[in-house]
Amino acid sequence: MTTGQGATPGGGAPRRSLLLAGGGLKVAYQAGVLQVLLDEAGLTFDHADGASGGVFNLAMYCQGMSGHEIADNWRTLSPLRGVTPNWRQLPKGPYARSLFTLDGYRRRVFPEWGLDWERIRATDREATFTLYNFSAGELEAVTADRMDEERFCAGVALPMWFPPVVIDGQTYIDPVYLTDANVEEAIRRGCDELWIIWTVSRRHRWRDGFVANYFHIVETTANGRLQEWLRRIEAANAAFRAGEEGEFGRPIEVRLLSAEVPLNYLVNFGRDRFAEAVELGVRDARRWCTDQGIPWKPGAPPGRPDDPTRLRFTERMVGRLVLGQDEEHRAAAPADGAIADIALHLTVDIRGMDRFLTDPGHEAELRGEVHCEELGGRLPVERGTFQLFVADPDPQHLRMRYRLYFADRAGHRLTLSGYKDVSEDSRRGVWTDTSVLYTRVLRGHVDADQEPGAETVATGTVRIRPGDFLRQLTTFRVEAPTLSGRAATLGRFGRFFAGKLWDVYAQNVLPWSPL
Repeated sequence: MTTGQGATPGGGAPRRSLLLAGGGLKVAYQAGVLQVLLDEAGLTFDHADGASGGVFNLAMYCQGMSGHEIADNWRTLSPLRGVTPNWRQLPKGPYARSLFTLDGYRRRVFPEWGLDWERIRATDREATFTLYNFSAGELEAVTADRMDEERFCAGVALPMWFPPVVIDGQTYIDPVYLTDANVEEAIRRGCDELWIIWTVSRRHRWRDGFVANYFHIVETTANGRLQEWLRRIEAANAAFRAGEEGEFGRPIEVRLLSAEVPLNYLVNFGRDRFAEAVELGVRDARRWCTDQGIPWKPGAPPGRPDDPTRLRFTERMVGRLVLGQDEEHRAAAPADGAIADIALHLTVDIRGMDRFLTDPGHEAELRGEVHCEELGGRLPVERGTFQLFVADPDPQHLRMRYRLYFADRAGHRLTLSGYKDVSEDSRRGVWTDTSVLYTRVLRGHVDADQEPGAETVATGTVRIRPGDFLRQLTTFRVEAPTLSGRAATLGRFGRFFAGKLWDVYAQNVLPWSPL
């Protein structure tokens, strides 16, 4: 979203403020965005503010870490390192001071991230950490030169979950009930451009249960306040364009990068989830920069140790195609074209579980054969790709994508493109969603970006039958240097698969899987 004119009234360089908005653990995504904005696009900012979870990334930014270093801290975060139940308070039940403490973050996570309060206070970067002073009943923007561990923890002291922090007799908590991005402070400091990285959910779908309700309250206050500021800025810009002074006396451009991040705000036990969120932020930020006309150069891929792990399994699907038909879902209508039986016998080959789980594309190799007499009998797959649970584009609407390159009996090149539609709104149920593949056979070897203009040879559906599914479960093969490594690799894949299904079908239990 962009509003305003993007230039100061006097024609000088615009003053930029970077708002690292809250979002709990979802700000791992924000770290991926910072890798692109700071390192790959080389952007600089005259002021930065962090609110709620955004203070994590702001502290690292103030310390002088690169975007890549900030992102790496989240890529390698073990979530259980920061989890510390408030055991002394839990027996009090509803009168407990909090469910958890931040002691685990203080003792383990902050040192592992390399946070150094003296270096943060000595930064030459203009920055403010937004807290809520409960005793004074107002927001407080703490400048970097005053930052310490107590004030830092106060910025994420979300009531009920973490205890408030008392500093000089004043009680401080997370500011989220008033704001998750301190737009007012950025405007007060003279910004002409607001760059906002927003990870609070904007799906506006109500879920029952007190935990879901709690975070809906957070979303209500955060999104409501943001929308109010965006309307005020747009009105002020319109007045300025009309020759009036406007509320702020200058036009203000808003550059908002907002995303639905598949992480729970607070409850997460899966390390792979953090790394995936970071890579999602990198991917989205690159696309966003391209759309905004912001030049960027890809940095080095994240440093990963050699990953010898490998997982393979085989699946068989059968169904029918309608030759010459251009609608996948009409494959059962014989009057529309000749009917052809088809069977797919495919092996999914995942090389390197780290890459597969953390890359938003979740891509593996496919090999096997296509069996269709009308196309020439048993036709070997020359090469193929499989993508498991790719967001399309909402992370609660996922797709499994198949792409097979092969040739017919006469040697004519063909491509089979297919997808399984996994959506909370499908009403078909988890079995149908994960077992039915909607297919198109295309003329030539066609990549995904070329598909809209490709010639369709046939369309139809193929599906996994229950018996074939049971046989598929016996085909899993795992490679790793040790027996425990093989078990861990299979477990990681299982958690990923189950967690993605949770993301779609178990939202009423807990928004986003904790695994």
